[in-house]
Amino acid sequence: MKIVGILLIIWGFADLGLSWAGTDLYYEIGIELSNAIYPFTHWIAMGIGYGIYSIAGSDGTEQE
Repeated sequence: MKIVGILLIIWGFADLGLSWAGTDLYYEIGIELSNAIYPFTHWIAMGIGYGIYSIAGSDGTEQE
């Protein structure tokens, strides 16, 4: 699960960087978003990724 969280965090950073470059990452893969949510998609992806990463790391067992 930690890998999924990390991938979502990377997706959020990619979305942020590409939006500064003028490319809509979600539109490129076929997802149309409303103008109200579009400015926050990178924060949403990174937040969900961090949440998944945190939950996966809080199972109480030490991994080596």
